[in-house]
Amino acid sequence: MLPAIEVKHVSKRYGAVRALDDIDLEIHSGEFFALLGPNGAGKTTLISIIAGLSLVDSGDVTVMGHHVIRNYQQARLNLGVVPQELVFDPFFTVREILRIQSGYYGITGNNRWIDEIIERLDLADKADTNLRALSGGMKRRVLVAQALVHKPPVIILDEPTAGVDVELRQTLWDFIKQLNQDGHTIVLTTHYLEEAETLCNRVAMLKQGKIIALDSTKNLIGTMTSGQTVKLKILPDKLPPVLRPLLIAQAYGLHELRIENYAHIEVILSALRAADIQIVEMHLQQPDLEDVFLKLMRKNKESA
Repeated sequence: MLPAIEVKHVSKRYGAVRALDDIDLEIHSGEFFALLGPNGAGKTTLISIIAGLSLVDSGDVTVMGHHVIRNYQQARLNLGVVPQELVFDPFFTVREILRIQSGYYGITGNNRWIDEIIERLDLADKADTNLRALSGGMKRRVLVAQALVHKPPVIILDEPTAGVDVELRQTLWDFIKQLNQDGHTIVLTTHYLEEAETLCNRVAMLKQGKIIALDSTKNLIGTMTSGQTVKLKILPDKLPPVLRPLLIAQAYGLHELRIENYAHIEVILSALRAADIQIVEMHLQQPDLEDVFLKLMRKNKESA
C-alpha cells in the first residue's frame, strides 16, 4: 500500500534560518498521525511544502504517490488542508463557498456531499449566511468543510480547535474520527496534547526543524520510566516513617508518593494497613504525552 505522505530528505531555509533540516517521514494510509512541536519547530513549513504552497530547497514529497511539484494536480486532489489562520471570502454564503470550492476541483453534482458536511459540522442554520457574519468558531467549521468538499483521502488539520468552544471541538472530532474509520488519513498538529494522545496512533515531535521523536503514542509514553505517582489523603494525617522516602510533595491534605510500578502500590497499602492508617482518597497519576513532550524538549535544549 502506498504511504499517504512520504517526505524524503527535505530541507528548507528562510535566509539564515533552517526551518527544516533533512526531514524523513512516512505517514501510512489510514493513520491518525500527530505532528507536534513548539512554535517555530517547522510544522507549518512542512505542511506548506506538503500542500505545494512552498518549495523545498532539497528533497522530495509525495501525497498518495503523487509528487507535490511534478504531479501537483493529482497531489492536490488527494489532499485537504485546514489552515491555522482564519481565511475566508466575505462575499459568499457557506453553501456558495462550498460549491465554488467543488468547482475548483472540477467536481459537479456535489450537493449531497455538501449537505452532509454542512449537517455534520452543525452549519445547517448558517448555510445561507455570508461568511463575514459568522463567528470565529463558525468560520473555522467552514474551513474544515472546504478541506473536505472534494473527499480527499488525506486530511491535514493545522491547529483545528485553536480558540474554539467545547461543543465545536466535540462535534469536529466526532466527524473526523468517523472519516478516519472510513479510511481517510488524518494528520493533526495541535498544542492540546491530550487531543493528540487520545486520537493519534503515531506521533512525530519536531524541534528546530528536526524530528527528535517518532513512534507510537503508547511507546512514547512507555519511555517514561519515572513519573508515576500516587496521591493519598489519609486518616490520621501522618505518613508512616517507612513511606517518607517516597514523598514527593504534600499539599491540600494530599501526600504525593513516587511509585516504580503498579506492584509498588500494594507495598504502600500494606505499610498503611500496618500503621492502622485509613485511606480517605487515592489518585493514581500516570505519565502522559505532555510529560514525554516536555522531557524531550528539555533534553533537546540541553544537548543543543
